[in-house]
Amino acid sequence: MFDSLPILPPDSILGLAAACRADPDPDKVDLTLGVYMDESGLCPVFEAVKQAQQSLVGEEQTKVYMPPQGDADYVSGICALVLGTATGKTLGDRVSAVQTPGGCGAVRLGAEVLFAAAPGATVWVSDPTWPVHIPLMGSVGLQFKTYRYYSPELRGLDFEAMLADLDSAAAGDVVLLHGCCHNPSGVDPSLAQWGALAELLAERHLLPMIDFAYQGMGAGLEEDAAGLRAILERVPEMIIAVSSSKNIGLYRERAGAVVFVGGDARAADAMTSQAIAAARRVYSMPPAHGALLAGRVLSSPELRASWQVELAQICERINGLRIDFRDALAATTGRNFDFIGKENGMFSFLGLSVEQAQRLRTEQSVYMLDSSRINVAGLNARNLPRVVDAVASVL
Repeated sequence: MFDSLPILPPDSILGLAAACRADPDPDKVDLTLGVYMDESGLCPVFEAVKQAQQSLVGEEQTKVYMPPQGDADYVSGICALVLGTATGKTLGDRVSAVQTPGGCGAVRLGAEVLFAAAPGATVWVSDPTWPVHIPLMGSVGLQFKTYRYYSPELRGLDFEAMLADLDSAAAGDVVLLHGCCHNPSGVDPSLAQWGALAELLAERHLLPMIDFAYQGMGAGLEEDAAGLRAILERVPEMIIAVSSSKNIGLYRERAGAVVFVGGDARAADAMTSQAIAAARRVYSMPPAHGALLAGRVLSSPELRASWQVELAQICERINGLRIDFRDALAATTGRNFDFIGKENGMFSFLGLSVEQAQRLRTEQSVYMLDSSRINVAGLNARNLPRVVDAVASVL
């Protein structure tokens, strides 16, 4: 049966990360994977998560299935974190949520609900967007169009082009947005632009679906949610895909949630029922460990306070790395890299050609994507000068 089955090439990002691991150069630098790394080059475990894990191991009495909707503390904690107290109170029973296997599971279940409600709807995605968005949602059967977003010429958001493209969307279409820390560009709308976007969505009767994977890693937990909440003030419905991989550090635990905002309580319940039914078809029951840890962190005042302090330190470090990298590149090359300091989160396009990015890998053992997208959090005090010199050598 499988004799003629083709062997597929590795994922473009994971393949480069594997190539970096195989590189014998002791000074190699991996800026490919979208994973937060600390100053020592490790993806750290939050102290609050360590404490939650210790207590969970000591208290856990069963490994029976989770409820289909997931851990109650985790689901309620995520809704409160994303929506905030005021917005959550305003929306009331129009909000529901389902725990998922990471942010990918949240995107997939959101797509399942969209297809069940409007199989003919078009999903508009930013150009560029996270490479897994279209495979995740397209495998359900949804169709796509792109809207202009990042401009290499502007080294930033082409907001007028974005609005012009979305103005041509049909009523009932879906607009996929990155809530903050846009992947892969690091470029986010300003709060005023979020407001203008909200007006367009409301006027054109477009449904926003927001991938919210990096809350707290751009400017802060509340600041990063401001755009999403601004849209919720103007539109009656929304789907939000949430990941706990980054801001709670649960990458391998696959903890996430899809949050539904319906026009009324019945619609919210219907969306949840469709998501649970889809989950049953796809993976049956939600994984437990990561969500139980995150639920404890979010529901315990002490653990939550510890987590928020550490997350704020991570956010501050990323923003500091951006400034240090920007200044070092400018000093070494004599060119303007101000755009790096204006972006949010872990990602940035350096504006290099494919050939230059490939030369960095083959000649300097500095690994980035062909698009020259880098993970800023892969930099540290030891490797930053090496990366700067390497970039300068190919310019």
